[in-house]
Amino acid sequence: MPEDKITKEKLAKYFDVTNRALIEVKKNIIKGKENYAKEIIDMVENYFSDAKHFESNKDFVNAFAALNYAHGWIDSGVRLDVFDVHDDKLFTIK
Repeated sequence: MPEDKITKEKLAKYFDVTNRALIEVKKNIIKGKENYAKEIIDMVENYFSDAKHFESNKDFVNAFAALNYAHGWIDSGVRLDVFDVHDDKLFTIK
């Protein structure tokens, strides 16, 4: 199978990674940054929900795109010191 295809398996992997990252950031909000964290988490959950919707309609390209946006929001929160996380497999760490 060509590497340029978004398979059901590839999509499942990215759902898993983004979900694990979301769970982790929710547990590691830096004190005083709760308002920023809420805004970021809301956006992540919205994009994650969109990804599920696209997946249910067999639109794997847009599901994958939504997951990438979701994870981008997570990584922005990490880089802006909203979340105190250290797993370089789940996050873009400084």
